[in-house]
Amino acid sequence: MAKLVSKIYGDALFEEALEKQEVDALFEEVKALLSIWHENEDLAGLLDNPKIGKEDKTGIIKEVFSGRISDTLLFFLIIIVEKGRQKEINAICNYFISTVREYKKIGVAHVTSAVELKADQKAQLEKKLLETTSYVEFEMNYSVDPAIIGGLVIRIGDRVIDSSIKTQIYELRRSLSKLQLT
Repeated sequence: MAKLVSKIYGDALFEEALEKQEVDALFEEVKALLSIWHENEDLAGLLDNPKIGKEDKTGIIKEVFSGRISDTLLFFLIIIVEKGRQKEINAICNYFISTVREYKKIGVAHVTSAVELKADQKAQLEKKLLETTSYVEFEMNYSVDPAIIGGLVIRIGDRVIDSSIKTQIYELRRSLSKLQLT
């Protein structure tokens, strides 16, 4: 049910963004809204409180966000609250962001290395990913995990490219355990 709600509302916001030619602006606004939402759990709790009426909740939305976000996004948040879907704001925003990324062919890559990569290595990696995928841009996320010993683990969506030494050792161990000595 939650996926259906986020899809319906996320698609509606995306269609509105396309119609008003505000895709880029709303994309950035929704990403900022999502980080604000995560940082201010009290706001989400306040909007989820069943003792507070919808009129008061929409008043809170107006007071907090009016003049700080576009009218399109403000009215969209008000509609969500009026329909009692404020618990889904996080999922709706995430769905909208992923829809825009797909529309703009922006990939999200999560790269894990054993040591911190240098700037030129990061640039080379991003260039190689752009050449080998259908994406025109990447949002790169880097992390360091010494446990992989060496190599890289790259995750793009549900695809994983694992060239880590740790995995190679594991595969070698598995292959050797299948050998039977006579």
